[in-house]
Amino acid sequence: MTDPATVLQQCETLMLDMDGTLLDLAFDNHVWLEVVPAEYARQNDLSEDEARAMLYAKMQSLKGELDWYCLDYWSEQLDLDIVNLHRDLNHRIGYLPGAERFLQRVAAHDIRLLLVTNSHRTTLALKTEVTGVVRFFDAIYTSHDLGHAKEEQAFWQVLQEAEDFDLERTLFVDDNVAVLASARTFGISKLLAISKPATDEPQRDISEFPSVAGVREIAVSQA
Repeated sequence: MTDPATVLQQCETLMLDMDGTLLDLAFDNHVWLEVVPAEYARQNDLSEDEARAMLYAKMQSLKGELDWYCLDYWSEQLDLDIVNLHRDLNHRIGYLPGAERFLQRVAAHDIRLLLVTNSHRTTLALKTEVTGVVRFFDAIYTSHDLGHAKEEQAFWQVLQEAEDFDLERTLFVDDNVAVLASARTFGISKLLAISKPATDEPQRDISEFPSVAGVREIAVSQA
């Protein structure tokens, strides 16, 4: 079992997801569950409930695929300026509690720190403008750059070719259970789930993986 109190002592590589692991997923929830449906409803003479139901069905059909995470895809499909909808709300972007301090502490230790995200590069750039999150990392890997979503085995194969990380001495942290399952299938043995990825949601009950409410619970003093 991965123990957050000691796991970093056994690792040479730490891979971290971004949204819901370091940054508050409340921003993304608000954009995709409230703002996008409202704008789509306004432009297509629908009720917000009708727009939300239609968009939810579209998104569910692509969940876990690269297009699901692609702002360009959804801008084209919905005929909306998705990027500007994000930018107009950038004041809502922020770290999860204790996440920035955690990154500062890890960066001071001799451990390779990788950002491993399904986030679209445009979203990553916007969130970096607000938070500076990428400054802590030795390397950044996005699913769009690698050509596969993290839910796919091909993502991990390409990532290992790039990094040659040790499966037994790597910790991967993510809030997405499907992504963690994919990493486990690939052979990464040290996995942690984030059970409170959004400050506007209750803590999740996760049974499939060891979990922490947030990265601030991972001890780094002896890493």
